[in-house]
Amino acid sequence: MMLRKNVRGQKWIALGVLAAGLSLIVLDGTIVGVALPRIIESLGLTLTDAQWVTSLYSVVFAAFLLSFGKLGDIYGRRRIFLTGVAIFIAGSLIAALAGTARLLIAARAVQGLGGSMVLPTTLSIVNATFRGKDRAIAFGVWGAVMAGMAAVGPLLGGWLTTAFTWRYIFLVNIPLGLIIIALGLLYVPASKAGGDMPRDLLGFILSAAGSGLVVYGLIEDSARVLIALGILLLAIFAWWESRRADTALLDMRLFRLPTFAWGNLTAGAVATGEFAMIFILPLYLVNVRELTIMQAGWVLAAMAIGALVAGGSARHLAAALGAARAVILGLALEVAGVAAAVVVVHGERATGWLTLALVVYGIGLGIASAQLTSLVLADVSPSQSGIGSATQSTVRQFGSALGAAVAGAVLAARLNATLPPSIAGPVASSAGGAIHAFPGADSIATAFAHAASTSILVALVFLVLGLIGSVRVWQVSKRHQTSRESVAVG
Repeated sequence: MMLRKNVRGQKWIALGVLAAGLSLIVLDGTIVGVALPRIIESLGLTLTDAQWVTSLYSVVFAAFLLSFGKLGDIYGRRRIFLTGVAIFIAGSLIAALAGTARLLIAARAVQGLGGSMVLPTTLSIVNATFRGKDRAIAFGVWGAVMAGMAAVGPLLGGWLTTAFTWRYIFLVNIPLGLIIIALGLLYVPASKAGGDMPRDLLGFILSAAGSGLVVYGLIEDSARVLIALGILLLAIFAWWESRRADTALLDMRLFRLPTFAWGNLTAGAVATGEFAMIFILPLYLVNVRELTIMQAGWVLAAMAIGALVAGGSARHLAAALGAARAVILGLALEVAGVAAAVVVVHGERATGWLTLALVVYGIGLGIASAQLTSLVLADVSPSQSGIGSATQSTVRQFGSALGAAVAGAVLAARLNATLPPSIAGPVASSAGGAIHAFPGADSIATAFAHAASTSILVALVFLVLGLIGSVRVWQVSKRHQTSRESVAVG
């Protein structure tokens, strides 16, 4: 009896270690945003550079997720998890010491590589370890960490940048990462599914090149042809993987599961909208509202407050409404919050109204994120938990990169359409930092606010698509449950 309790206790300690590792990589997806104005000033970044600092992390993340999800299943999920944390630490050190835009962007790529090893293995270990009521709690914790840490990032980034320098947003990862490695060796179970690594080099190239070209085309604003080529390569990748079955990098048969297919579409749309918001809002708050980095962090922390409050109640809501309905409720609140943010930013209303809108958005984020992951993987077998979780994470990360890329592209296009070229160019390239260098700064700031509201409107469109997708997830999960009950009765 005592042994059983000890094993059960170790399982929850392991969940804490996995949650800490997940926190590191999720934080670095959002912590940079609020510090961007200072990084731009310190290293002389352009808007394009700033987009790459934000997006390349997610692009590399997405490119390698499928490979490392499969590697974890075959060679050991703990091994891949700990290796990923170590690589992430190395990337963080390079970023903290970076003296040029190129070196910082390269460091973000290294961080993305480490993150792509950490995220799918945390989720697959949870999926393979927990069952029954414990499974619901574990996924709730995982989802709450995803939502909460993403929202906490701006506040932590604001504090570190203000109290020290922007370099500390990366330096803080090093001691935390070393602690996670030590505890991971002691408490995280060594789980794997076994099997052979599929030799699917072409699949990897098609996936990485396709996603990379789409994001590159959006950021560089030079290449509709490259965007189209990227979409074509992704389509070829899907066709190629469907023909390879058991030897594929991505098992397309998973998409025969309706909850998995529609859930991934929902997750991708939501991630795009979320990261479009996270990219635009700090630039708007610092350059238009003239808030300090810390003040901007506090405004954005409204999302964290909402997410953390909602995360604690998400499990109870899911128990009362069902996971699918809880996701719908959460996304409806996100849509309402972002719609309000569009009105506030465009109308240049008081910052307090924006804070309130972000609280509503954060509550929805906490509710939806805590349940969407569990819902997507509900019908995935434990033997495919690694590739299943990696697929979902790939979709989310591609959405994250797409969000920053789209938001920046829309911002630049709107500024170019409303301001004279002699002003639009410097304001766009400086991400708003040059606003007050021109005569008539107030009118330029108004133009920037309207451009920012347009970017947020695009984020709203993606969130609405996510809401529509969540309704479809609810419909197919309800139909699936009815079918299972009919079989059981028969």
